[in-house]
Amino acid sequence: MRGPVAPPQVPLSVSRAETFRDLVLDSVERLERRWPQLAEVEFLISDVPFKDAPHADDDGEPEAWSDEAVPLGRAVAAGKDRPARILVYRRPVEIRTKNRDERALLVHEVVVEQVAELLGLAPESVDPRYGQE
Repeated sequence: MRGPVAPPQVPLSVSRAETFRDLVLDSVERLERRWPQLAEVEFLISDVPFKDAPHADDDGEPEAWSDEAVPLGRAVAAGKDRPARILVYRRPVEIRTKNRDERALLVHEVVVEQVAELLGLAPESVDPRYGQE
C-alpha cells in the first residue's frame, strides 16, 4: 500500500517535549475547573533547573537546592509587571518515571504542589485526590 499512513492533519510522531507539554496542560485544565483564578497564572516548562543561575523569568534570586534533591517544579509569585508563574522541569520528571502513566501522575502531583505553594494551601486542598492515585 502506497500513500500516507495517517491523514495530513495528524502528526506521525510527537516529540517527548510535546507529549510532556500535553501532560502539563491536561493537569492545568483539571485544576482550572476547580480554581478559575489559575487562568491568570503562566505555566511554563523548562528542561532542567539551573542550580547556580537565576531564571530569566523570576525576581533575580537564584534557586536554592542541593545535589540530593533536584526540584521537579517551582512556583514564582507575581511581580509588578508579570503574572505568577509555575515551572515544571521536564527532564527530572522524565528520569523519575518509567512510562506515560507514571509520568502523567507525577506531572499532576508537581503541578498540584506548585499551585498549592502559590495559593498558600495544602496540596490536598487544591486537589482532594492528591496522593491517592
